Amino acid sequence: MPHKITFFPNRKTVTAPDNQTVLKAAGGAGIHINATCGGKGNCGKCRVVIKEGAVKHKETGLLSEKDMAEGVRLACMSIPASDLTVEIPLGSQMRRGGKIATGSKLGELQKMVAKTCEGEPRPLTRKVFLKLPHPNLDDNISDVERLKRELDRRGYPIDNIHINLAIIRKIGRVMREKDWMVTATLLPVGNVVEIMDVQPGDTTKPRYGAAVDVGTTSLVVYVVDMFTGKVVDMESTYNPQVRCGEDIISRIVYATEMGGLDELQKLVIEAVNGLIEKIAARKGLDPEAVDTLVISGNTTMVHLFYGIDPSHIREEPYIPTATFLPLMRTHALGLRINDFGVIYAMPSVASYVGGDITSGILASRIYKKHELSLFIDIGTNGEIVVGNSDWMVTAACSAGPAFEGGGVKYGMRAMDGAIEKVAIDPATFEAKSAVIGNVQPIGICGSGMIDAVAEMFLTGVIDQRGKINLDCGTPRVRSGEDGPEYVLAWAAETGTGKDITLTEPDIDNIVRTKGAIYAGFATLLKEVGFGFADVEKVYIAGGFGNYLDVERAITIGLLPDLPVERFEFLGNTSIMGAYMALMSKNLRKDVEDIARRMTYMELSVSRSFMDEYVSALFLPHTNSDAFPTVERMRKVL
Repeated sequence: MPHKITFFPNRKTVTAPDNQTVLKAAGGAGIHINATCGGKGNCGKCRVVIKEGAVKHKETGLLSEKDMAEGVRLACMSIPASDLTVEIPLGSQMRRGGKIATGSKLGELQKMVAKTCEGEPRPLTRKVFLKLPHPNLDDNISDVERLKRELDRRGYPIDNIHINLAIIRKIGRVMREKDWMVTATLLPVGNVVEIMDVQPGDTTKPRYGAAVDVGTTSLVVYVVDMFTGKVVDMESTYNPQVRCGEDIISRIVYATEMGGLDELQKLVIEAVNGLIEKIAARKGLDPEAVDTLVISGNTTMVHLFYGIDPSHIREEPYIPTATFLPLMRTHALGLRINDFGVIYAMPSVASYVGGDITSGILASRIYKKHELSLFIDIGTNGEIVVGNSDWMVTAACSAGPAFEGGGVKYGMRAMDGAIEKVAIDPATFEAKSAVIGNVQPIGICGSGMIDAVAEMFLTGVIDQRGKINLDCGTPRVRSGEDGPEYVLAWAAETGTGKDITLTEPDIDNIVRTKGAIYAGFATLLKEVGFGFADVEKVYIAGGFGNYLDVERAITIGLLPDLPVERFEFLGNTSIMGAYMALMSKNLRKDVEDIARRMTYMELSVSRSFMDEYVSALFLPHTNSDAFPTVERMRKVL
């Protein structure tokens, strides 16, 4: 029998079908409960408190006896056995605010696009206003041929013009509505010109396009004036797909093994619609005037956006369904902009090197530079590109979700309440923290984890293996439920009323994550015959990289020990590249050329990757000579 569930603090009551989990019921009602693993019972993040009623709960070993006695259950492992009242604790909620990278150096970017466009934006489609001659007994050709004839006079050869049935059905009414004055929207593809739409009167202005970054964690939208090339406004939010899993693997599992592909697509499409509509309302523009959309994202996110089965991405030999997608009508995906608009997807290279990376290379201009450059985008995967204007090699390493909050007891995304910076006094071992939003902390995000581990290492709280020294002589170091731990914030200081700690298992996860990323850098460089000393510039992209402290990242061995001035933060290059491609035909050609030129290397079959990985499972590395700066800091402290 179905049961009613009332969720607090949302104060929303939903009806859960028979055998549906509390997590699934909440998601179906638009109520977010954190679930890093996508509901498989592996992460322990979806903790809820059953205030009233009974549930059938599958034990996973992730809850203590105290938790169970207090009514704490995992939402993904709980099926209602009666009507329920459920409280979602602060640590399991999606917090508002926080940090979403929305691109950087926008003024410079717009100048670059304007220069590439040679003074005139060149979007995918063109709008042409036509004054057609009225038909009469002497000029009695059909409406379609009349339109084609006029376009032929404007330089579009009549034999190359294609028109589909949807346009033919409306063309007779449209032509007569404004006394034979119409605006034709044209899509040139090679020698063929497709008539995408015909509208009555002069609708050439206003006209807008949208660039969209479909990130695993966040979504960013630019709405752009297609005549000036200027960004009218931007908006961002967290990707609502996070309730189905925080990383791409858990979402692939959710889409395929749990039958959630349609749900995942609808979630992201509706979120993009909402962002565009929010900008439109704020700026007083009609969403119908948005007729071109360029999306950028990793290969999995693009597959989910289009509703394409992503299952083969995670199965050897790791082949995606498509890396180059054809142009598509906006209405085919349920986008609430111009029905006859066009969607362009930034091309991918492989299963784990997607359009967000080709966008990054486009935005960074590495493909135009002679210096040897290293491009990195750090997230749940670490995507890497090495090369210059002559050649480019790319790879991806599975870093795991630690820096996004997964696998870390109090880990969370970079949102309000997340500890983002940590300093530890080497004499007293006392911790000072900076918290996003200047509120009481409820967890720690990726940049905070890196700071904390670096500080713990430099002050001797942990050793080179990441093991906690229980003899520090401070109450912040103690034995907890999960073994030795360090208290970052006491219960009285937090928003949850519980101590926020970093445990040895947490540190192990962080070390494995940084080890995989560093091993990816080292292996890729070695495979092409170079070392870190040969790298003249390191470009760091992505939302996480935007808030990274380079010195602390070097301290734990996440980044190579190079002079700080060689590192450059680019911000969200995925949205930047999408914006560039939206406005410029030349840049669309460039990004397609980038995708074809890049040589992809599969690290999982590389003989040296595992050796590099094992060597990197220490702080900062087994080879201390590779990190002279860190050795000097340790001697000072």
